[in-house]
Amino acid sequence: MDDGAQQTRSARRPGRVVGRVLGIPVYLNPSMLLLAVLVTVVYGGYAEAELGLVAPYAYAIGFGFVVCLLGSVLLHELGHALTARRYGIGVRGITLELLGGYTEMDRDAPSPRVDALVSLAGPAVSLVLGAAATAAAFALPDRTVVGEIAFQLAVSNVLIAIFNVLPGLPLDGGRALRAGLWALLKDRHRATEVAAWAGRGIAVLTGLAVLTLYWLQLLTVFGLLFIMLVAFTLWQGAGQSIRLARMSRRFPLVDLGALARPLFAVPSGTPLAEAQRRAGAADRAGDALAVADAGGRLVALVDVAGAAAVPAERRPWVAVDTVARDLGRVPALPLGLTGEQVVRAVQAHPGAQYVVTSGEDVVGVLHVADLAQLLEPRRAGRRPATG
Repeated sequence: MDDGAQQTRSARRPGRVVGRVLGIPVYLNPSMLLLAVLVTVVYGGYAEAELGLVAPYAYAIGFGFVVCLLGSVLLHELGHALTARRYGIGVRGITLELLGGYTEMDRDAPSPRVDALVSLAGPAVSLVLGAAATAAAFALPDRTVVGEIAFQLAVSNVLIAIFNVLPGLPLDGGRALRAGLWALLKDRHRATEVAAWAGRGIAVLTGLAVLTLYWLQLLTVFGLLFIMLVAFTLWQGAGQSIRLARMSRRFPLVDLGALARPLFAVPSGTPLAEAQRRAGAADRAGDALAVADAGGRLVALVDVAGAAAVPAERRPWVAVDTVARDLGRVPALPLGLTGEQVVRAVQAHPGAQYVVTSGEDVVGVLHVADLAQLLEPRRAGRRPATG
C-alpha cells in the first residue's frame, strides 16, 4: 500500500539509504524487514503446499516474491517522483516501509492540475504493472513458480492501484480529491481538511468491512490483523493531514520579529542561579539567556531544557557555560522568512531554540514551543508550558 504517496518534508525518519534511482535517494525503513519476513514465510508456505517445492527452495521463492513486490512499490513511487520533477518539484527521496512507501518532495504542487497529475501517476504505474503481470500469468504454464509469481504480482499491483485511488487522504485518490476541491473552493487548506475527513471515513469503512469478512469466515486472523493495521494507519494519516491543514492556515500569522524572545546576556562563568536571579530582577525572566565573552560578544545560548534539568540546589555551583550551546551551532532563521519557510526550516533542522538574525546580528531567539503555541493553540494548551 502506498500510504500517502507524496509528502512535503516528512516528519518520519526515512530509514537507511540503500541506493539511488535516477539520482533519487531510496530509503529502506526497518519496518519493511518485518513485511519481508511475513511475506516470505506466508508465500513460502504456499509454494511448499501448492507447488510441491521443498522447504528451502519454497522460501527462497517467497523471498524472490518479496523482491518483486518491493520493485513494484518502488516503480509506483517513481511514478510520483518523476511526474513531480516534470513540473519542477524537487524530490528529496523515496522511502519503502511496512505498508508500502512514500515520496518526499521539497514543496507542494503549485496548482490543482499538477497536484492531481502527481497523485495519480503512482496508481497509473501500478495499473500498467498489473496489466503486464496479468498478461504474463496467462501466457505462462499453470502451477509453475514463474506463473504463480506473475499471478501474485498481477493481483497485488491491481489491488494497490485500486486501493490507492480511493478518495480520501492520505491515499493518492485523496490527493486527487483534494486537487479537485482546491480548484472548486480556491482554498487548498480547506480542500485538504475535507479530503482528510473522507480518508477517516474510508478507514472506518475498511475496519467494518474486514470485521464483517472475518465474522463470515472469509478472512484469516492474519488477514484481519493486517487490514486492521492498514485501517489504523489510514486513520492516523488522515488525522495528520487535518492537523497540517489547520496549521498551514495559520502560517500567515508567523512573524519572526514578534515571536523572537529578546536576549539577556550574562558574562561567561556566571553561576546559573545568579544568571536567573539577574534576569528576574530586571523583569526579563522570559527572555532567552545568553552567554557573553569578556568583550561583550555573544558566544553561546543557554539551553532551556538543560538549565531546567539542573537541581535548584546545584544551580549556584553550575556555570551557565555548562548548560549553554555555542552560538554557531544553533540553527539560524533570518528575519523576513514567511511562515511556511519558518516551518520548513524547523522541520529540516529540529531543535528547541533558533537564533533569529538580521544580517550578521542576532536579534532574538525563537523557542519552538512558542511557534507551536501559535500554530496549534489547542494542542499546545494541553501540553505543559516550557521556558
